[in-house]
Amino acid sequence: MELADVRTLAEGVRSELARVVVGQERAVDLMLVALLTQGHVLLEGPPGVGKTLLVRAFAGALHLRFNRVQFTPDLMPGDLLGANVFDFRTGQFALTKGPVFTDVLLADELNRTPPKTQAALLQAMQERETTLDGVTHALGAGFMVAATQNPLENEGVYPLPEAQLDRFLFKIDVGYPSLEEERDLVRRHGRSAGPLDVRAFGVTAVADLDALIAARAAVAAVRLEDPVADYVVDVVRATRERDDLRSGASPRAAATLAAAARARAALAGRDYALPDDVQELAPYALAHRVILAPTAELEGRTASDVIASVLQATPVPR
Repeated sequence: MELADVRTLAEGVRSELARVVVGQERAVDLMLVALLTQGHVLLEGPPGVGKTLLVRAFAGALHLRFNRVQFTPDLMPGDLLGANVFDFRTGQFALTKGPVFTDVLLADELNRTPPKTQAALLQAMQERETTLDGVTHALGAGFMVAATQNPLENEGVYPLPEAQLDRFLFKIDVGYPSLEEERDLVRRHGRSAGPLDVRAFGVTAVADLDALIAARAAVAAVRLEDPVADYVVDVVRATRERDDLRSGASPRAAATLAAAARARAALAGRDYALPDDVQELAPYALAHRVILAPTAELEGRTASDVIASVLQATPVPR
């Protein structure tokens, strides 16, 4: 697949999403980058802004298997992964696969489930496989987690641990729409209080797994010259040397940010990554991977503020 074909694939997904999703262009672009680099995304925003609809429509534009799990305090790892169940007809144990055996997994309100169940996703997100009763099962090349969480509630939630946050390529803030976007939303969707069926809006799949694998190969071939690679490393290492951060970003963050820069370049029609790609993606790839120092919290600073300062202070290759 050529880079022009990658852009065509991405434009097709954007076009299908536009049938049902109003606005959220930045979130769609970041999800495309994650899709092309085998990354996962965490969508954070208040209730009712269309996080679930966005993921459902995104999956609808791809000829991939899709499952949705509503994470709750009583959800157990077996409810997510599945279990070996004894079959009295055959006298043997048979694997009953859980919803994690899919391509696109919508983990809705992931922070509402206890750490034990959250941890059940760690192997799946990192290795694209899961182990049940000592047997490892592959999840496939299409596996991608799109998780949502509500930042407004503090009761009945379990903040995601740093080890799990580090497995998300991007954390995307999904905020309220603009005035014109909300008016458009009401005109489109203000006919019923029931669930929205993306298929009723004509959303169809424009790519299958084979096309996605070919697109990923084209993205991986995008050049990342040494000065740009060094810039990625400099930005990530700078997060570990700041007094306003208690913990900086990991080497995994550097590797995945480099891959994401390649994907953004491909979507722009370039066969080479630029420092601009790194600067554009770094806030979404790093802010959730760092921990603020207490003094920074007292000053009212956010992780995004610190990442912006890091980018401003790190020399850019010319």
